Amino acid sequence: MKSDVFKKELSYIKDEKIRLDAIKLINLLPDYFFVIQASSSGKYHPQYAVGEGGLVRHTKVAVKLAYDLLENNTIGSAFTDREKDLMLVSLLMHDGLKEGLVKEEYTIFEHPLLIGDYIKKNASVLSLTKDDVELVTNMITSHMGEWNTNKYSKTVLPLPENKYQKFVHMCDYLASRKFLNVEFNHNDIID
Repeated sequence: MKSDVFKKELSYIKDEKIRLDAIKLINLLPDYFFVIQASSSGKYHPQYAVGEGGLVRHTKVAVKLAYDLLENNTIGSAFTDREKDLMLVSLLMHDGLKEGLVKEEYTIFEHPLLIGDYIKKNASVLSLTKDDVELVTNMITSHMGEWNTNKYSKTVLPLPENKYQKFVHMCDYLASRKFLNVEFNHNDIID
């Protein structure tokens, strides 16, 4: 199963039903997600996110950052366990259609909206409530933060407004910083 790539990251999700929903969503992702690098040019992400499987490694780092921050009481106490689980799902899925429903040559600027709609269209196979799906998709659609416009698109992506959206954006942003050096053994983070 495709979700086996994220076995460790899925173990961070405490609620079994939410974890099973995350597995379903990951298994719906297109095959290309598991082999492309984090950005089509390779210049907007650190070395670990470049090359084959780079997007998977970027996703793993974003999830690991979120998990570690949420386990810290100073930060994590602002969220319920369910909210924490849903933020982890959002980060697992945030770049799921980065190059479109069918692979395009370059990153699709509107990919946050594409994956948000994709999750909503597949909500019937999930146990998540309507409110859960709305929270997850709102975190995903705003994950680009201030980089919400593009000269090649008329679309303006939503900005993060609430603490959930800002947290997801922060984890994605930190995972894309070039100074960040995360070591991997195959595609697993070395702790």
